[in-house]
Amino acid sequence: MNSIIQVEHLSKSYNGLPAVADVSFEVGQGEIFGMVGPNGAGKTTTIEMIEGLRVADSGQVRVFGLDPQRDQRTLAMRVGVQLQQAALPPRLRVREALELFASFYSQSADPGELLERLGLTEKADSPVSKLSGGQRQRLFIALALLHKPELIFFDELTTGLDPQARRSMWDLVRQVREQGVTVFLTTHFMEEAERLCDRVLILDQGRLVALDTPAALVNSLGVEKRLVFTTADGQDLPDLTNLPVVSRVERSGERVIVYGQGGRFASQVVAALEDANVELLDLRTEQANLEDVFLRLTGRELRD
Repeated sequence: MNSIIQVEHLSKSYNGLPAVADVSFEVGQGEIFGMVGPNGAGKTTTIEMIEGLRVADSGQVRVFGLDPQRDQRTLAMRVGVQLQQAALPPRLRVREALELFASFYSQSADPGELLERLGLTEKADSPVSKLSGGQRQRLFIALALLHKPELIFFDELTTGLDPQARRSMWDLVRQVREQGVTVFLTTHFMEEAERLCDRVLILDQGRLVALDTPAALVNSLGVEKRLVFTTADGQDLPDLTNLPVVSRVERSGERVIVYGQGGRFASQVVAALEDANVELLDLRTEQANLEDVFLRLTGRELRD
């Protein structure tokens, strides 16, 4: 893997409280690399130290082999940044914003082409204050891509967006990577990381608790599968915990969730229920996902 970001033993504290504690990892060229965790996990502090916006207390960061603090001007020409919070003058028009930012660089993409690519052509003459949340996010993506960066940072890209706008943002992230740009994405939405990222770093309380592909994280931690169904009113269940593939059973009224592992988990549970003449309604299996991994590692749910 050709690493373009190297982070070694990175740490940062505020008023004696650690925000980032001894974090090390690398990001390869062409990856969509995700850093996930709940609010307050240290994601924004970490990404801002990599971008050169904050000074680390200790540790080392290299981006394209350069120091983000010492070589800010050089890296600014190669790196695009979409910040978690950003603002433009409300009366500034979309096209004017792109033309203004293009003037900051020695080379830039064609503003009209970017507007079309990001679905903003019809809003080119609209003031920023008149844009929807999704349109505003697409504008900030356009500004981050304007100078044709080799690496782009997306910090909490879809926070506050409705499901349709969020899916649209996911498509745009994939398109950016298809153009040869390496993507560093922070989010606290596990589904977002699972759908987009080649590798995922899980950060909690400032510490790196896991790093791998989404599939490998799920498989290596042995997160349980689930079989969910409802039963006819008053039906008794056999003792499914006698099956070696079953770890526990939860029942709330007519709704039943069976937890377990193994390649024949679902088939063995269903066979035992059929042998006991249990009528199954709304039967479905649920595969383990990154949120299950997070709960296993940290013991708490992700929060907005």
